[in-house]
Amino acid sequence: MSSTFGTALRVTVFGQSHSEAIGCVIEGLPSGVRIDPEALATFMARRAPGRNRWSTPRKEADEVHIVSGLNERGETSGTPLAALIANTNVRSGDYDELRRIPRPGHADFSAQAKWHGAQDVRGGGHFSARLTAPLCVAGGIALQLLAHRGVRIAAHVAQIGDIRDVPFDALRLNPQAQAHLSAQIQSLAQAQPTGFPAISAEASERMAARIEEARKQGDSVGGMVECVATSLPAGIGGPRYDGIQGIIARIVFGIPAVKGLEFGAGFAVAGMRGSANNDPFEMRDGKPVPVTNNAGGTLGGISSGAPIVFRMAVKPTPSIASAQRSVDLTTGQNATLEVRGRHDPCVAPRAVPIAEAAMALALLDAWLSFPPAPPSDANDWSDHAAAL
Repeated sequence: MSSTFGTALRVTVFGQSHSEAIGCVIEGLPSGVRIDPEALATFMARRAPGRNRWSTPRKEADEVHIVSGLNERGETSGTPLAALIANTNVRSGDYDELRRIPRPGHADFSAQAKWHGAQDVRGGGHFSARLTAPLCVAGGIALQLLAHRGVRIAAHVAQIGDIRDVPFDALRLNPQAQAHLSAQIQSLAQAQPTGFPAISAEASERMAARIEEARKQGDSVGGMVECVATSLPAGIGGPRYDGIQGIIARIVFGIPAVKGLEFGAGFAVAGMRGSANNDPFEMRDGKPVPVTNNAGGTLGGISSGAPIVFRMAVKPTPSIASAQRSVDLTTGQNATLEVRGRHDPCVAPRAVPIAEAAMALALLDAWLSFPPAPPSDANDWSDHAAAL
């Protein structure tokens, strides 16, 4: 079972939902970069459970203990960085019944088929969204390293049920659109960690109400998260299997509940003509820049200098309070399951920093693994991202 991803930057996550601790090991971090523990703690607080009415009532401090990889000045030392997060609030008895009656929509049955009862069912074990906490530790560190290089990453809840937020203005690349995009990112950065992570205040209220409605009905609701990265230089990544989209996809599809992923204009391109989908170029301030960004910031797997944009769809939480049809693996009979425990009525709001972590880790790995070639002459255009 692989819990490791990355090429030049390799990340391993470990632990289970109810194990003593969870954590990550990061290899390949550039040395000499100071890690801001307060900024990392603030980032982790956005994902932490039990801090608002639309998340699970399980409360965890999610304090990060970095046990190796930093020198006495708090800088990356060039050696593997290891971090631990203690699990302090578990109720393992809530999951006893799941050893024989699997939850519909969850990995209980497939894990049973693979490991024949040896798996840890408590809290979902290694399949739990609890394991996105160490992913966010690694991603929070990657965000700080990318910030040193001028890259900004932000995400928001784009949709809950049939309610949509204002989208990022990242598919139009004129100066006005880019100024608007910067304002959108800044407004999200200023939001409190416990605030609803959407751009529109009206949409935030309606989305939160829709989640509460599902919770009161013993149900859950799905959603979509949109993520953008700005100021990534052109020329990063590689063709085909080394492409930025593929690197992002591998990490994103390792996030529990993610069922779909699109870049730029996404699935809408199926209904477009080439004349509408193609992103024209124009000279601006003496440099070539794309006018639109239907491609989502990559061409042939390589960054174009335009913002990287993806959206990920997350399914409704499978653990719901309503009775569900299942089977009893012990008796071989049909059964009815009423799930106990503490679960999110919607995972999308807490998935926002997870999307940012995935984007940061993918882009940093691509930058370290497949950097732009050095300029060959004075007419090299690889730095045209500055014009965006």
